[in-house]
Amino acid sequence: MTAHPADPLLSSTTVPELMAAVSAATATGAARLAEATDSHSTATYDDLRRSIESVSLDNPLGDFEAALDEVDNLWLSHAVWFHLPRTAAHLNCPVAVPAVAAEALAATVNTSVDTWDQSTAATLIERQLLAWTGRQIGFPEGADGMFTPGGTTSTLQALLLARDEALERSAGSPGAEPRPVRAARLRILASAESHFSVVTAARILGLDDDAVVIVPVDEDGRMRPRDLRAALCEIERQDLTPMAVVATAGTTDRGAIDPLSSVAFACQEHGVWLHVDAAYGGGLLTSHRHRHRLIGIEMADSVTVDFHKTWFQPVSCSAVIVRDPRTLRHCTHHAAYLNPADTPEPNQIDRSLQTTRRFDALKVWLTLRSVGADRIGDMLDTVVDLAAEVADLIGEDPRFELICTPSISTVLFRWSPPDGGQADRWTRAIRRRIWDSGQSTVAETEIDGRPCLKFTLLNPAATAEDLRVLLGQIHEAGLTVSGAGVSADVSGAAADSSVITSAGVIA
Repeated sequence: MTAHPADPLLSSTTVPELMAAVSAATATGAARLAEATDSHSTATYDDLRRSIESVSLDNPLGDFEAALDEVDNLWLSHAVWFHLPRTAAHLNCPVAVPAVAAEALAATVNTSVDTWDQSTAATLIERQLLAWTGRQIGFPEGADGMFTPGGTTSTLQALLLARDEALERSAGSPGAEPRPVRAARLRILASAESHFSVVTAARILGLDDDAVVIVPVDEDGRMRPRDLRAALCEIERQDLTPMAVVATAGTTDRGAIDPLSSVAFACQEHGVWLHVDAAYGGGLLTSHRHRHRLIGIEMADSVTVDFHKTWFQPVSCSAVIVRDPRTLRHCTHHAAYLNPADTPEPNQIDRSLQTTRRFDALKVWLTLRSVGADRIGDMLDTVVDLAAEVADLIGEDPRFELICTPSISTVLFRWSPPDGGQADRWTRAIRRRIWDSGQSTVAETEIDGRPCLKFTLLNPAATAEDLRVLLGQIHEAGLTVSGAGVSADVSGAAADSSVITSAGVIA
């Protein structure tokens, strides 16, 4: 049967339609990206909800160009643009051009990297990239791993392996109790500033509500090795089982890197699995100037790396890398219809929590082959330098209070009211006013129980001047929401386009 020109499915006969549609979509997105000067539109949640709810999915437009125009109006015109220098709230990065092209290529073929007979060479590309990442970490030859949608899933898989390793060991003890009884004794140790995904993973793994033991941090937000050792001894004294320690290489707020070597030695002394959550800091593996800050990561049993953060890749793209590939057996299940145990070629599903899985490795591969790891490291070094420079600006500016010295590329600070009053009550209102303006973004968080503002800097094209303008906008917002008055000049120059003019003061 010959495909009709209007056939919506991709085939050899609809290649012209594919090229036209992808070209049109690319042109539409590129036009919006090129003309974007503000972080996002000023449309409110209610505005956007009404627009999208007015669309009837039961009545198709019947034309791709019309549907693309609709998406342009519904979404692209209101998108948050992460390539702009004052979009500085979260761990979103501008993305490498080869990686974007790879996304289109992967979608065209629609490979699922779960079995060899759905992926062939894609499986080998993914496996080589995982092995390469293991070598960057410092793992021995043979290290393996798996691509996942994000750091939360990577950490979940690592802790599943740790759980089953611990239960397998205890099952071999004389008079071993049933698995549920032994599982109830398992404990995970993580710092007070570890990612919430550790607690999420514990719940998914069916562990008790008190399974996650919090280890205190020092004044820089880093796990205290002495307190870790004390906690491990106390757990063992209570006849409980320390199943894993989660160290963090780049906490979400401070960007703190736990003392990995000291933590690793403590784990070795107690025979405990060490997982390093390097979702944020993993990009330092490519840095010539800051790689040393990850010394000790090579002693881990597993590592989370988010390529969609400090490797400048589109979401989603993460991986969990394991020192001993044999531990991945805890994820293996053989289905007769999919991955029989006697399949001669490798099936990645044997190592994964997922079945159907995108070929996300392709975008990292194309980036490494065309741009190179050194260039990624240089770009990350640039934002590390920028964070230090912006912190110096804030430290010298009486309008603000610097909370701590940046560790990677986050900068924590508070606005200081001119009357010397308490700044905490205005933090959320300032962040909201910045958001409502549409011009920029800034995040809010809490440090030591007090709210503060946060820049998350992942844009190598951003400059200190860009952030100086944003600081001016923040000061202007603070004056407005606090009722302290409004300055006509927020950037150090006469009234310019950086002045926030939108309404929506939050008191």
